[in-house]
Amino acid sequence: MEQSLLTAVVALLSLILISLWLVLYQLVKQQGRMLLRLDALDGRIPTGLQNAVRGVQIGPSGLSVGKSFDAFSLPDLTGHTVALEDFRGQRVLVINWSPQCGFCDLIAPELAKLQADFRRSKVQLLLVSDGDAEANRKLLEEHGLEVPLLLLKESEQLKAFEGLGTPVAYLLDEEGKVARPLAVGANEVPVLAREIVAGEGEGKRRLPGERPLSESKIERAGLKPGTPAPAFELPDIYGRRVALADFRGRRVLLVFTDPHCAPCDQLAPELVRLQREHHDNGLAIVMVGRGDAEENRRKAEQYGFEFPVVLQDGWKLSKQYGIFAMPVAFLIDEEGTIARHVSTGADEILALSRSGLTS
Repeated sequence: MEQSLLTAVVALLSLILISLWLVLYQLVKQQGRMLLRLDALDGRIPTGLQNAVRGVQIGPSGLSVGKSFDAFSLPDLTGHTVALEDFRGQRVLVINWSPQCGFCDLIAPELAKLQADFRRSKVQLLLVSDGDAEANRKLLEEHGLEVPLLLLKESEQLKAFEGLGTPVAYLLDEEGKVARPLAVGANEVPVLAREIVAGEGEGKRRLPGERPLSESKIERAGLKPGTPAPAFELPDIYGRRVALADFRGRRVLLVFTDPHCAPCDQLAPELVRLQREHHDNGLAIVMVGRGDAEENRRKAEQYGFEFPVVLQDGWKLSKQYGIFAMPVAFLIDEEGTIARHVSTGADEILALSRSGLTS
């Protein structure tokens, strides 16, 4: 009797355990399906929306309206010290700037067109920039910008701009307090500038056919796959002419860099390794540098570049390819067509290069 009862209890427990296991299995299976669906959906949702769904803050919010902008005192291009206090009693549009910033170069012509409007509106346009005086002076002269530009020391940054890129801007009121929310990037900064000179709620009268930069059709996220790669013929760091057409019939990893770009330095030895290991497999590397030949030549010799390094005039070729970050790279196929989306940063560029080797 006791043996029969024990057998029945064991059988019941076994049945319960099996039932629990089946329930657990179904839950795990269902969860797996859900995760697969989420992963698939995740791949189709833009990054910005993914961040919003996950509760990640999208973009910097900056100082709140009404908050005092931190006092500063910095040298201008003539060496004269300029302080925020010097502009007390007038509104100031202060822009975080850099001569190495392609988007700053992109919006400079529109800011130059608004200079007379700024003066009429009693608004002082003020640029706060890194980089050396000569590079900044050259950028201002190229676009006819006749405004104060204050120079930061190396690795220095105004507190209000900490963690922000370039260009970003604040409008300050007559007491040096933030009057409008932070404007970020090549779209928002020109819009803020136009709104300031036009007056609240009014649109500034433009010449026929003239559009603000925010409405322009200039590509800024890189040319799309399937687009013919813009042709070029440029001098390399040794004065020889190099053309994209020279590589027709081969895949080309076209890498845009700058000799003063730290992420570019991180990428450099990886490109050297890639070139040496895959020299004869049909993938050519061509680097496009900014700045003068000597700086780029010194960098090439430092890392032992064995691939061509050509020099673009300012951001001219970058503009044609629709991208202003550094480092970035495009994979161009044998027919001279862009084969993949632009890659930004060392990791993405190396992944793109592997794609070029295996495709």
